[in-house]
Amino acid sequence: MKVLVLGGRGFIGRYAVRSLQARGHEVTIGSRKPCTTTEASDAGYLAVSLHKVSRCIDWCDIVKPYDAVINCVGILRPRFRESYSDVHHWAPYRLAKACAVYGKRFIHVSALGLSDAATSEFIRSKLAGEIAIAETGADYSIVRPSILDASDGFGSRWIRRVANARVQFVPSCARGMLAPLAAEDLGEALARLAETKNEPRYREVDVGGRDERTMAVYLQALRDESLPNPIRISIPAWMVRAASHVCDLIHITPLSWAHVQLMRRDNRPEINLLPELLGREPKRVGRLWVCPLPSKENESHNGGQLVAGAE
Repeated sequence: MKVLVLGGRGFIGRYAVRSLQARGHEVTIGSRKPCTTTEASDAGYLAVSLHKVSRCIDWCDIVKPYDAVINCVGILRPRFRESYSDVHHWAPYRLAKACAVYGKRFIHVSALGLSDAATSEFIRSKLAGEIAIAETGADYSIVRPSILDASDGFGSRWIRRVANARVQFVPSCARGMLAPLAAEDLGEALARLAETKNEPRYREVDVGGRDERTMAVYLQALRDESLPNPIRISIPAWMVRAASHVCDLIHITPLSWAHVQLMRRDNRPEINLLPELLGREPKRVGRLWVCPLPSKENESHNGGQLVAGAE
């Protein structure tokens, strides 16, 4: 198969590219960033910015040579004239519409926990994109992963640093359950979905790892066993919200208002299709046995949710 991976140089996209190549497919990386020599030798390259392709007919010309298209593009915050609406809503819609015209397989990476009641434009634009894709008539799969872990992701590296920090800050309002999964497992699932055509049960694919944990327990599972227990400080909800807006304003850390809203509810699949797609159990993320540290101010909530740390 010939597969176009949009966002193929990004965190999720890199794992999708590797899995597709390992399975013998011809891969083209679609990216707004310049191509490196190494990437050029391993895969084809297509310079494309989703927000700049404003017509379905232009996407038709782009997707026509391929058997499947995987869209891994997403933005944590608006940047370089890229808006949430352009990247998360209208571009996926136009892509899916173009794939429908030529009968191409379309895989779109979204997120768990989306709600039209959310005040975050990140969340609302993601949901709008899903709804728009479903109306195109394309052979599509919308993939919603839980929190991802790998050594080379911006967010996952930050979480690992927090896990090993001496001081950890605990938002009092964030109590959702997570199903952390390895990024390479998600990459393999995306590759397998690209090979699966016209399968209605894979229209919406929620995926997560084998263990469901609060953020507090998850960070404890990631923590280096040789380190002493961290100092945990409970942070009121209003302060966490203020901090997230500051981070959004100055574009620092993965903490955002969208993430705060998502952490207030469960971020785990009700029906986890990852084992079915992989044909095996997902890889375990972190240690199996963890004794969570109780939060002094909220011992009844599994130790609270840890989202920030200081060395």
